[in-house]
Amino acid sequence: MNQPEIKRRMLGVHFREGVAEVLLWAPNARESVVLHNESTGEQLPLEKGALGYWHLRTDRIRDDDLYRVAIDGAKPLPDPVSLSQPDGVHGPSQALDLLQFPWTDEHWHNPDFGDYIIYELHTGTFSEEGNFNGITGKLDHLKSLGINAIELMPVAQFPGRRNWGYDGVYPFAVQESYGGARALQELVDHCHSKGFAVILDVVYNHLGPEGNYLRAYGPYFTDRYKTPWGEAVNFDDAWCDPVRRFFIENALMWLRDFHIDALRLDAVHAIRDFSPVHIVKAINDAVMLLESLSGTRKYLIAETDLNDSRFVRPLAEQGYGLRAQWSDEFHHALRVAAGQAREGYYADFNGLEDLAVSMKNAYVFTGQYSGHRHRNFGTPTWGISGDHFVVFAQNHDQVGNRMLGERLSALVDYEMQKLLAAVVLTAPFVPLLFMGEEWGATTPFLYFTDHGDKDLIRAVEEGRKAEFAAFQHEGIPFPANEEGTSLRSRLDWSERTGKAQDTLFRYYARLIGLRQAHPALKHYERSAVEVLCDTDKGTLILERSYKEQHVYCLFNFSTQPHEVRLRPELFPLQVLLCSSDKTWMGDADSYPRYDHDTLLTLQPRSAIILANYHVPS
Repeated sequence: MNQPEIKRRMLGVHFREGVAEVLLWAPNARESVVLHNESTGEQLPLEKGALGYWHLRTDRIRDDDLYRVAIDGAKPLPDPVSLSQPDGVHGPSQALDLLQFPWTDEHWHNPDFGDYIIYELHTGTFSEEGNFNGITGKLDHLKSLGINAIELMPVAQFPGRRNWGYDGVYPFAVQESYGGARALQELVDHCHSKGFAVILDVVYNHLGPEGNYLRAYGPYFTDRYKTPWGEAVNFDDAWCDPVRRFFIENALMWLRDFHIDALRLDAVHAIRDFSPVHIVKAINDAVMLLESLSGTRKYLIAETDLNDSRFVRPLAEQGYGLRAQWSDEFHHALRVAAGQAREGYYADFNGLEDLAVSMKNAYVFTGQYSGHRHRNFGTPTWGISGDHFVVFAQNHDQVGNRMLGERLSALVDYEMQKLLAAVVLTAPFVPLLFMGEEWGATTPFLYFTDHGDKDLIRAVEEGRKAEFAAFQHEGIPFPANEEGTSLRSRLDWSERTGKAQDTLFRYYARLIGLRQAHPALKHYERSAVEVLCDTDKGTLILERSYKEQHVYCLFNFSTQPHEVRLRPELFPLQVLLCSSDKTWMGDADSYPRYDHDTLLTLQPRSAIILANYHVPS
């Protein structure tokens, strides 16, 4: 892309020095493309240009005007590059001048990604208000926890008022029920003033079905491939170049015009692209150019279940150069170690043994045979530091794709919740928490929609029943399209003040504080990580070091106490945290001291963190 396309949005309706410029891709148009200004009643014809683009420069469109687009005299439709859909996915588009927002974050500096403590949330269910303003009201809560990066599930306009966000059909428009584009800009500006980076989840592997008018404009999709959600986006078939530009400009818009700090690219394994330059790399190339032109740091994070290290390998090693990727296999091994049944995609994992492997490699499968997939799977991760991987004990997928949407608090006891938190927050990777996890929220996070198409509603319900056919003994899925399902998924903030909940919150805050205070827990070189696993006892010892500091994280996943012998040369050691201490509603009277005795007793389902010297926290 050239510099003008990097520096400002070119597609759709945008404003330059108060004058509207319109650029629409409609190669299917044979005769005319007309913009209907519904605010004034005017009809404005566009001029035909090269490669199927139609353009217009006019002072007859103003900020906030409503409009639609008509092709060859057909029924006017919303703009596929719409920035706002105030009346929903079938209504008119609204012109917005994004550049008029009065930003106050000129002194904001995006932290190094390795310093991120990420908190994933869903805008509609995170707060009582269910919108961007509701998030602003909870930032002090997250600040006291130690969070410095919030990750928003997708906010692109979807049908109705409630949805996970992965059924978005207007990638450039911000969901109206959340507050729209300007409210998102206000949220990001406020986050930066409070010291929070903002990550946005974006979906480039498919678009939702309801309100999707892209086919009327051009070949945005291809029948060469299929995805789990229907037609594949046309990234490598005829006319693919304008489609690729559409998504590249979308990524740039969020980072540039909304000051978003990082994008999480949803399910990149479902993107089908055999172009010489994969669309993920093309997006990263454009983001790198934006960085160089703006002087601001921006990150791309991939979600992929391919165990393909190419996504995060540097360009010099023929990689795509993304900053990080989610590590599902760490989660799977951790959940099996905590007692999760070995079924479905958990069937491949041996629990503690594989957790130890993941602590060293991020992936568990790096080329060996996978029984679940019936083939060799994965690539090595040698030479890639740990801050290229994001780990978690739960996230929206792993909670919401359970039939009853149970969080860990419904599946494991209090001691195991504390143990899993310690594993995630001391692991040699970038940690992510899911909203409400920090106090053990009991509300489920269910799958929910707000479709208006009855056939689509029926198809979703039948699909959910089929997906969980083997689990009917656990009940039946909640109706996705009923409002009550999304209301059940809303966090109950009154829980936060309970004794056990407040204790768990303080425990999480202590773990985050330790991670931020101790250099060994923020150092990501793989050579500085040692792991010792005893599958018979159910214990795991993680040693992390940086220069002269060593931190030892001892975990007992079993239901019995076990003795662990430490090397004499490690002493003296200071106990930084003991999850079984009464401070954290455990059974131990006080922190044990280990000045010379190399034999240490780990209580059932507990964690002890020790350091060879003290760094004030």
